[in-house]
Amino acid sequence: MNTHWVGRSAAILILGTASLHAAFYSYVGQLGPTSALIAWGEINSFGNSIGRASTPIGNASVKIDGRTVAATQNWVVVDGLKPDQVYPYEVDINNAKRAEGSLRTWEAQSQHFCFFSIGDFGTGHPAQYRVAEVMMKEFDRRQQTGCPVRFVITVGDNIYADFRLGGAAALRSGDLDVHWETKFFAPYAALIHQVPFLPTLGNHDGNASENRGDLNAYLDNFFFPNNVPARFYTFIYGGFAQFFALDSTLNTLVGPPAPQWAVGTPQDQWLRSTLPASTATWKIPYYHHPMYDAGPEHNPSYKDLKDWAELFEKSGVRVVLSGHEHNFQFSKRDETGGILYVVSGSGGELEAGKVRKKMAREHIAGWAPVHQFLSIEVDGPEMRITPVSPDAFQVLDPEGKPVSLPITATAR
Repeated sequence: MNTHWVGRSAAILILGTASLHAAFYSYVGQLGPTSALIAWGEINSFGNSIGRASTPIGNASVKIDGRTVAATQNWVVVDGLKPDQVYPYEVDINNAKRAEGSLRTWEAQSQHFCFFSIGDFGTGHPAQYRVAEVMMKEFDRRQQTGCPVRFVITVGDNIYADFRLGGAAALRSGDLDVHWETKFFAPYAALIHQVPFLPTLGNHDGNASENRGDLNAYLDNFFFPNNVPARFYTFIYGGFAQFFALDSTLNTLVGPPAPQWAVGTPQDQWLRSTLPASTATWKIPYYHHPMYDAGPEHNPSYKDLKDWAELFEKSGVRVVLSGHEHNFQFSKRDETGGILYVVSGSGGELEAGKVRKKMAREHIAGWAPVHQFLSIEVDGPEMRITPVSPDAFQVLDPEGKPVSLPITATAR
């Protein structure tokens, strides 16, 4: 959110301080039908210790598929794998095993797959850990259903500062790797061993609301398609669904904050050529700031992003995922261009407020003030979206009546 805030619990600052010895983490950075990118590193209180450009911590190799693949950096790409196969792997540093995990390559062709979406999560607070625990349980449950979770997309605000004093004064904001331990690597350790997080930027991931260096750490610690750091990108799953990860923020690497969605920007030019050209059955944009929302504190950003809305309608988009509002909401698609806009911004943060009174005016069909993430199943032309929470909740319509789950959408 763009509001200035102070006074995050002092206990969080204590919990978030660097440990006396470095912790080791490994994670799946990218997956495809025949390849996997596996990364690792030590979290310490100085320097770039994990991620694409981090300093190698020793002679590293990955054992997978009966092979030993040497690495010259704190990550390696393994090729020559088979589609939709489970591969146990081991990360060795200086001939000693440091981590092990198990990944499943993507299907080459598929019309039935599952994934997660989470937003506004990187707080380091107990609520984030409770949601992460439920994510792992849902992941394990999905493994037994014939629709395993293939990846996690994020809709921004991946790492929050512990304290924000106004302007650029943000403490432990995510510009150093040590800030990421309690807010990303630790809560999702069991999950990132198996599937990649495919992120988008939020205002708290850069100088729109916090520190410019947050963006550099984001581009280093996450891995992107083609292994190229990217603020916006696209990827295709199973030859059936194409995802468009967009940047709706004001974050900049140089100069003052500026709108990355503005007409004529590199992202705008790329999106206008790439989205209409897609022949995928499902075209799924995801980004931070919602097109439609009923608050409690944000005004709808349709006026800023209306060019995107018009492009989405012309290009056959049926579902858009975003965060920023710290609750769950979804739109009245008959009032939002036939597109289901879903807001899921309470993976760690939570705000309720007076939402119901504004729902009808802001084209919102249902909402729930609850910590949650989305479990999403694509089954041919149908998509089923279910908010999953560690707490009991109901999704309510503008009149306060319960809304049945899952929320569904149909491809054109």
